[in-house]
Amino acid sequence: MKQVIIIAEAGVNHNGSIELAKKLVDSAVSAGADYVKFQTFKAEKLVSKYAIKAEYQLTNFKDNDSTQFSMLKKLELSDQMHVELISYCKKVGVKFMSTGFDEESINYLDELGLNIFKIPSGEITNKPYLQLIAKKGKPVLLSSGMAYLYEIEDAIKVMIDEGLSIDDITVLHCNTEYPTPMQDVNLKAMLRIRDTLKVKVGYSDHTKGIEISIAAVALGAQVIEKHFTLDRTLPGPDHKASLEPNELKLLISAIRNVEKALMGSGNKEPSQSEMKNRIIVRKSIHTSKFITKGKLLTKEDLIALRPGIGISPMEINKVIGKISRTELAKGSIINWEDLL
Repeated sequence: MKQVIIIAEAGVNHNGSIELAKKLVDSAVSAGADYVKFQTFKAEKLVSKYAIKAEYQLTNFKDNDSTQFSMLKKLELSDQMHVELISYCKKVGVKFMSTGFDEESINYLDELGLNIFKIPSGEITNKPYLQLIAKKGKPVLLSSGMAYLYEIEDAIKVMIDEGLSIDDITVLHCNTEYPTPMQDVNLKAMLRIRDTLKVKVGYSDHTKGIEISIAAVALGAQVIEKHFTLDRTLPGPDHKASLEPNELKLLISAIRNVEKALMGSGNKEPSQSEMKNRIIVRKSIHTSKFITKGKLLTKEDLIALRPGIGISPMEINKVIGKISRTELAKGSIINWEDLL
């Protein structure tokens, strides 16, 4: 079993500050994430100046402007910030990833040497964008928020037609609502995607808390992506639906524990750690009263007690009707050599 890839999604929670971005990287390293992911875009290439904010963006980013453009312009990472963050990630020991939201950003990230592309849910129907990413020939994570199964299948076909291997595509089940209501998670859809489209799957988690990501790993997710922030009270569109550092650490620790729990052979047999407890916890046949020599043993003479170092209670019918070779005190363990 390959280790689950855990992506700590910093996204735009840097609020346009390189200092805050580096602190997010430090937090991801401390938590044990494999990747820390940001977002690469130029507002002019992403939205028109008239596109209104989503409801959660209006709630979480209050700047007296209802347009996405003004919000996103404040959250761009400059080219210099990209270079600085990639260098910083190498220095502290975590892989850098970023979601490019337009073709120019994809080409830029490719020039920076990124080894994996993340396709956000909003671009799953953007054919030219999908074609460009496929031509890069690198592994792809495809988020599937808001999508029907056939739309995921169409996006995969576009990329395969451009030469990308199905083995290089991982589809992330996702719900594009921040935070996602629990009743809308539909985690079983991840399995439907895997089984129907024959692709690797993961989960991009926008719920509050950590339990759904853990459940996704138990179901077979190979990639987990989760938003995190240094402080949920910071201004910005995604902070409130993000984990804080201690929660991110708990999530990653829990995922690694679930991985260990899934590593067994699948055979139901005693584990090495529990073998020593078998004779302590199990019972064996004891005498329930004083037994005289030569007594024909009845059910009433016998009782199952710990420890399990004598005759198993599963064989009680073989003991009933036997004759005692010797006197046995009440509470004695019965062994076969005690019987005729």
